[in-house]
Amino acid sequence: METSQEDSLCTEMLLVTANVGSLFEDPERLLQLWLHEFLDKVSHVQAKFLALHLQEVGGKTYEKSMEYVQEFIKALCDAPVMSDYTCVQIFMDEDFKSAEHFTALGNLYFVHQDVASLKLWNFLTHSWEEDLQVIKGKHIYSGNIETIATKEKSKFPQHFFPECKWSRKGFMRTRWEINGTVFDLVNIHLFHDASNLAACENFPSVYCKTRRRALVHTIERFHLDKQNGTVPFFLFGDFNFRCDTEGVVKELTQNLSAHRVQNIKNENDKINYRNSTGDNVLTVGKKEFSHADHQLKFKEDWLKKFDRELEPLKDVLVEYPIQFVPSYPFEEDPEMPTDYMSTRCPAWCDRILMSPLVQEIVSNDESTYGMIGEAVCMGDHKPVYLTVRLKPNKGPADPKSFSEIPEGLAQLVSQALNDDSLWMEQSVVDDSSGSNCTTLAKSRYIVMKPASTSPIKQDLDEEGASALKDEDCKDDSAMLLKETTV
Repeated sequence: METSQEDSLCTEMLLVTANVGSLFEDPERLLQLWLHEFLDKVSHVQAKFLALHLQEVGGKTYEKSMEYVQEFIKALCDAPVMSDYTCVQIFMDEDFKSAEHFTALGNLYFVHQDVASLKLWNFLTHSWEEDLQVIKGKHIYSGNIETIATKEKSKFPQHFFPECKWSRKGFMRTRWEINGTVFDLVNIHLFHDASNLAACENFPSVYCKTRRRALVHTIERFHLDKQNGTVPFFLFGDFNFRCDTEGVVKELTQNLSAHRVQNIKNENDKINYRNSTGDNVLTVGKKEFSHADHQLKFKEDWLKKFDRELEPLKDVLVEYPIQFVPSYPFEEDPEMPTDYMSTRCPAWCDRILMSPLVQEIVSNDESTYGMIGEAVCMGDHKPVYLTVRLKPNKGPADPKSFSEIPEGLAQLVSQALNDDSLWMEQSVVDDSSGSNCTTLAKSRYIVMKPASTSPIKQDLDEEGASALKDEDCKDDSAMLLKETTV
């Protein structure tokens, strides 16, 4: 009977994460589509607390996209379905001129007028915000938000991602108390895979190790935060988790032969995997991952077993079962809303994770973990959402009560953060002189010409290739390639 009464007092929460970079690179075609799908989900769920975590706000050309970011926020806040959310807290990191601090993260929170008790944490005073004017009403913090005390924001140390000259990766968190229950909401953006060729050398790849290092660094930071204490947290954003690419390639290329193709002009390596009749089944290049059955193959159940980046973190992060297809990389064309781009192996990059303590503050009622806009173009990332019901009066009474680092996390810290050679390994993975090019095998040179010309290709032996005249390569329609049997 008590459980039933407690459940009736639970607060329905809707948590959403979305990498919106491509929206702002094509706002005229994509922004309204995205907003319509998102608001439709809000209307359907009818949550009392809504958290939206955005990454890559403004896209790659932030200085040109500022007006669209403001338009996006206004359209969101002014939508009729949002009218009953009377408390709005929006934190938009927009100071793109500050390389030291800029993360391009946006944390947007909407609290329904029916929520009886609400508090917001102040990370400067390390206590609940006492000024009700800071909590009630609509507050949009944008531009340079470094001094806003009701959020904590941090950019990851540059040596975590040395290959990226100007990384925008980091996290931003807020802390809430709703009807007597305290929790953190953390937006995070981790590093991507720069090269498919490097990613498929082994598992965990160097990129996977780097992501794990930043993730462990973040969780450890929360557990060591004596001034703010440790509370249950939801961690959701673009983790850039990738499938075990080495395993995926092995699975897809059984009984196929591998052939390395190198563009001499651009040093753009790729490997073609061919069947017995010589047809290309899979092509893997630095920024190419293309299967003959690309649009169906990666939506099948077999791929899920290669989603392994969370395995070492199972003691410190939990997740509801995934029942949706990989959230990235979708075509950015409204005419192809369900198609994947052939640039990366599709993966579940966008996730909503939790600390184990969250299980004590949410109801055991069925929750929904899914994707928004399955049949609509939402950019290269599809938003991912989770609905949970938050129990009332679960504390902690004192958020600053300090807890020791869990044993599982301590081991991860030892493995990931003390590996001083990792960043050096990461910094050279994309070197053209790396292991991708050292395989000794029989090579031949071929001239590839467009299909409209004849012959389509002309075989040359290795010695004869050096005699090819420069003028033969001036026409961009003819490319000199080196093909190696791997």
